[in-house]
Amino acid sequence: MTQFRPPSYNAIPPVVKNLIMLNVLMLVATWALKSFGIDLTEKLALYYPGSPHFQPYQFVTHMFMHGGFMHLFFNMFALYMFGRVLEMVWGPKRFLIFYFITGLGAAAFYTLVNYIELSSLRDSVAAFINTPSPELLSTFVKEHLKNASPWVYDLINNWMDAPNNPAYINQGTELVQRILEMKMNIPVVGASGAIFGVLLAFGMLFPNTQLMLLFPPIPIKAKYFVIGYGLIELFLGVRNPGSHVAHFAHLGGMIFGFILIKFWNRNSNSFY
Repeated sequence: MTQFRPPSYNAIPPVVKNLIMLNVLMLVATWALKSFGIDLTEKLALYYPGSPHFQPYQFVTHMFMHGGFMHLFFNMFALYMFGRVLEMVWGPKRFLIFYFITGLGAAAFYTLVNYIELSSLRDSVAAFINTPSPELLSTFVKEHLKNASPWVYDLINNWMDAPNNPAYINQGTELVQRILEMKMNIPVVGASGAIFGVLLAFGMLFPNTQLMLLFPPIPIKAKYFVIGYGLIELFLGVRNPGSHVAHFAHLGGMIFGFILIKFWNRNSNSFY
């Protein structure tokens, strides 16, 4: 008779293990192919649909791309710590469905927010082109170009000394159009949207589980950790809309994770 042995808590279930392996392989491939002049990020990262680099498949492929080792490490560490518990509770199929829906939902939510921001930026560009002035350019740069190069401020100052100079008008127009193009061509990479969905799910399924923070090193219940993390992401997303960190993608992963769990749980008192 074969003796039954329950799975070890430290064991890595198949979906989490394969997701970690795939993400690691993609980062290694990105590094390796770059030496041959092949930029995987340009092909597989998620670009805004109005960008010339955009392809529909990027909504999936960007989830397996990362900006560097530390970006990959923290995402995969969270997937290992929290994802394996969810997979053991839900099973591989349901966990994989949850992972991809939250990742795709995060990308969709981020794209929507990006659309709203870029629509506002287009309106500002159109207003500048209609009535170009150094004062308007100064305001535009402060709002849309963080840490601008010194030559940008030299252009503004020189233009103020000669407000009717057509050369400065042309340079200012080219600059605002270049900023719009740059914003449209910012790539998004990482599994963070799905990872934040996993964090949300863990907080909902195991709300009173004690987690130990690293900074500061204090215990906190999972439900408070998730709520606090979500509020921080919302604050940072609103406070720093031009940030290179896709805060609204993180928030989108949590929102879609919450909706999906509520949908699964609509006729039951348990999540599994």
